[in-house]
Parts: sequence; structure tokens; C-alpha cells
Amino acid sequence: MLYSPEAHEPLESGPWDPEVALTAIREIAADCDASLESLYWPVHPRDDDATGPYTTLYEGSAGVIYALDLLARRGFIEAARDNVPVLEQALEVYRADPKLEVWAHVPSIWVGETGILLTLHRLAPSREVGDRIAELVAANVDDPHREFMYGSPGTMLAARAIDRLDLWRESADHLRGTWEDSGVWTQDFPTGIQQFIGPAHGFAGCVAALVHEPDEELHRRASETFARLALEEDGLANWAPNVGAELVQRDGTIRVQWCHGAPGMVACLAEIAPGDDEHERLLIAGGELTWRAGPLAKGANLCHGTAGNGLALLKLFRRTGDELWLERARAFAMHAVAQVERERRALGRGHYSLWTGDPGTALYLALCLDGSASLPGFDDNDFV
Repeated sequence: MLYSPEAHEPLESGPWDPEVALTAIREIAADCDASLESLYWPVHPRDDDATGPYTTLYEGSAGVIYALDLLARRGFIEAARDNVPVLEQALEVYRADPKLEVWAHVPSIWVGETGILLTLHRLAPSREVGDRIAELVAANVDDPHREFMYGSPGTMLAARAIDRLDLWRESADHLRGTWEDSGVWTQDFPTGIQQFIGPAHGFAGCVAALVHEPDEELHRRASETFARLALEEDGLANWAPNVGAELVQRDGTIRVQWCHGAPGMVACLAEIAPGDDEHERLLIAGGELTWRAGPLAKGANLCHGTAGNGLALLKLFRRTGDELWLERARAFAMHAVAQVERERRALGRGHYSLWTGDPGTALYLALCLDGSASLPGFDDNDFV
């Protein structure tokens, strides 16, 4: 079997109701607005290190503010309060002691200064902030992580956001130069050398960063690696977290989530067009596995929850035009709404994090409302 049934929940959602989705978005936004404690949001017990405070884009203040601002700009909620002072304070705190963040890396877009600055630049653009972002992007060109969360694939997005395509090209050229003959990249982490496959830490995230410009050779090589690393069974497909790793992880479960497994692979590789039926077949096989496995028991979030898995279904709708994928994505959305409500009742509070909590789920609900599929802050230019 290519997934662990115990890691998922039976799909228990009513029919798609745009009013329910919109109400959930507004409730999440209102809860975030009401739950700001001084200059921070409380850290959720599900997150990696509950000491906090978190300031960055992945699971800190910058991510919450980014999500609220984007929802307001797209007309889903009323404009939020002035959060520029919150971001300025977050920046001061991060600069004073970046070790407060889990696995801090200053140039990182997700867990570093770059993501905080990009959110600040979105709300209050200035030459000073833009110049500092450019400095951090340039410092990250040859970063040995070679993945999205910490490395140049993430800061390449920052370069595009400040209209520095020269810096994007410099990072892109270096990233292409480190693309190995095996079809993947090697990540040099403090904990050791890895060859990750998924979007957050590996091959798929690197490809997603590079496809902002058309390149037939890139599409061909990426598709070949996508196919070579696929594990297939009965018309379904999944991908292990690491090259050469077993599908079953040390905890005894199989990953089927955005960060590791079929959903993230489909979401990223749906953006390339090598022009062959085999690529399309594998995308569909990964999407079918995502649907067959069902919503994730971990919760509703983007990184490793039901909303992130639903992104793969939205990508397939946008690629194929088949309404079935949109229907499935919206079924996951209804289930995600129920998961957010269930956890809020259990804990008496929301989960204030872009990638691991409710604001990211709200962004997914917004995508389901308008039928779009670009993951904000990852595979488009929504920072601009």
C-alpha cells in the first residue's frame, strides 16, 4: 500500500457551500485579529517548539500578517489593522536573537529575515527594505541547503518580488549548475547530507523556483526525475521523502502530504509541460492517491494537512480542466473547515501560523472559492 490509512480521516463533509467557506475565512481572520497578544500571536502546542515567540513567515507573526493582508487585498475580508509596527518589532526581535526561531537561517524566506522583510515591503515598501532583501538574496546564492525553506530557491522568489530579475538569474544559474546528473539536488544540513524529493526541502521545490521562465530542457529533466522516483501500485503513485529511502518512515507511517509525498510532488510538477503522456499519467496517479487516502489526521494546514493536500487537486483542475478535481478540492475544503472548528473547540483557541495553522487554511479556502491554484508565497508573485 502507498499510504497509511491511520494517518488519514474519512472524508466527512457536506456539499460544497461557498458561504460556509467565506464564513470560515472571516472567522479565522477575526480570531487572528482578536488574538494578537502585545506584538505576537501565541504559539500553538502542535508547533515544533512552544517556547516562542515566532516572528517569521513559516509559523510566526510575518506569516499571519501576510495571509491577512492577502485575503484583504482579494476582497475576502475587511482590511486588517495596521500591522506594520508588529512587523517592525518582529524584525527587531529576530535580529536580536534569531535562535529564537526553530532552525533559524537569516537569509531564509521561511524561517529568516527575508520573509519578515518581504511582508513588511508588501505593507510599507521602501528602498531601505528592498536593498536589505537584495543583500540577503545575494548572500544566499550558493547556500548549501539547495532547497526552498532555507536556500536560494526560496530567496529567488524574493528577488522576483522586488523586481530584481538579475538576482533571480544569478541564483537560477547557480542552482542549475548544482543540479546533479542523478536528477536531484543534495542538501547540506547541520544534521547531515540529504537528498530530499518534495517541495519544502528538495527536488520539487527547486524545480518550482526555476519554472518561472520557460525552459524545455528543465521540463524534460524534471519530468524524467519525477517518473524515475515514482512508486506505483494499482494506478496510484507516491514518492518517498528522500532518494533511496523506504516509503514507510521510522514512525511506521507513509507520508502523503504537501511537504513530503504525492500531494506536494503533484502540486509542483503540474507546473511543467514536457509534452508527453507519461508525465500526465503520473500526475493523475498522484492525485488519485491523494484523494483515495483522504484528509490528513494531522489537521487542516498547508504544510502537512488537508489544505496542502487539496492544493494538488486544484493544480490538476487547472491543468486538465476536469471539474472532478475542483469538486474533490472543495470536498477537502469543507473537511478542513470542520477540522479547524474541531481543534478550536478542543483547545479553546486557534492556530496562528501561515504554514502550519488556520491562516494558511483560509488561503486554501479562498483558492477553492475562485478556482485558482497558485500557492501564495510559494509559486507565484503575491509578495509584489
